[in-house]
Amino acid sequence: MSASLLLIGTSTTQAWFPPYFQHPPREIDPIVSTDWLASNLGTPKLVILDDRLPFEYGAGHIPGAINSPASNWYINPPFGPEWPWYQLPPDDYLFELIGNAGITPNSLVVVVGRTSGLTPYPYLYAIADTSRVVVTLLYAGVRNVAILDGGHSKWAAELKPVTTDIVVPTPVTYTGVVNTAMFVSKDYVEKKIGKSIIVDARDPDVYFGVTQEPWAAYPGHIPTAKCLPTPWLWNLAIAEYATYKDANVLREMASGVIGRYVFGWYMFKEIIVYCGVGGYASPMYFVLSEVLGYKNVKIYDGSAQEWTGLGAPVVTYRWE
Repeated sequence: MSASLLLIGTSTTQAWFPPYFQHPPREIDPIVSTDWLASNLGTPKLVILDDRLPFEYGAGHIPGAINSPASNWYINPPFGPEWPWYQLPPDDYLFELIGNAGITPNSLVVVVGRTSGLTPYPYLYAIADTSRVVVTLLYAGVRNVAILDGGHSKWAAELKPVTTDIVVPTPVTYTGVVNTAMFVSKDYVEKKIGKSIIVDARDPDVYFGVTQEPWAAYPGHIPTAKCLPTPWLWNLAIAEYATYKDANVLREMASGVIGRYVFGWYMFKEIIVYCGVGGYASPMYFVLSEVLGYKNVKIYDGSAQEWTGLGAPVVTYRWE
């Protein structure tokens, strides 16, 4: 990697990169460890947001953590009657939700979820839910939001302190600036086929059309989409806890699919991520944008459910 690439995102280069591509600097890493959080409990501006279900939170949580289940952070829950599922909530609802959690644009927010379970898929979806909360906060203008690596599952496994004391946050009036360019529509994606990098975050068998998910009208992937499965981002361990892979490993995976850096070009090329209904797209966005620093990442929230439901074309590699 050239020295010029190492300068991307610093004050030296931000002077000439267009504002559209600039990320405001962070005060907190996008992924924080349990040791880091244990050392920083009580830090001013720190908000620990536990996105697990209320009964899980009530059974024991990190001291000082507030509870706001992940389902609060999207509308059209999966398997419900409203379609497409897993959509971004209205701004006024979102601002009220953030304010009621005591979060301001200057808060340091660490989102804590569940990362373990007896079967893979429920806890994979729980991990995706945590990143969905983070991505929604980023959309709403909360810049310093992070994921606790390993979540509450790792925290508890390490015998770090927990409490059953319910924390009631002091509500504030939240006013932020939403990132309207972050989420894109089906029509937008159609116009970008062959022009932007489209990343399919579903499992490979779904991408290739070998398996059809029940919420898709037919199998296959969006034309020109590249396969980069979200579960590959994690170190998975059934009945223990999952963590994110090392950033260098994530960078190699991403560059192998998206393209190697050529004087930073792929850092600025538009990337659109999608999945089945919007869940797996959230951690993929989070890793590409916040962990690896790609500057122009977007989410197609309707994903395959909307794409196929509206009869849009797909590519499939099914063999009879």
